[in-house]
Amino acid sequence: MAKLTFKTDNCKGCGLCVDACPKKVLRLAPDKINKKGHHPVEAEKPEACIGCAFCATMCPDCIITVER
Repeated sequence: MAKLTFKTDNCKGCGLCVDACPKKVLRLAPDKINKKGHHPVEAEKPEACIGCAFCATMCPDCIITVER
């Protein structure tokens, strides 16, 4: 299983990573707001992550790290 880490304080909540994930692992946190005032990304189903790193590739702010 891959390990996902996020720099949530830098996330602008654009959702590009959510759309890029083929396994629908990610979502924008509905109940959290970061320092910038956005809903940051979070792993809703981390156990389903296959480590493809499409999310990290799509993130314009480089806040996602995928470790296999």
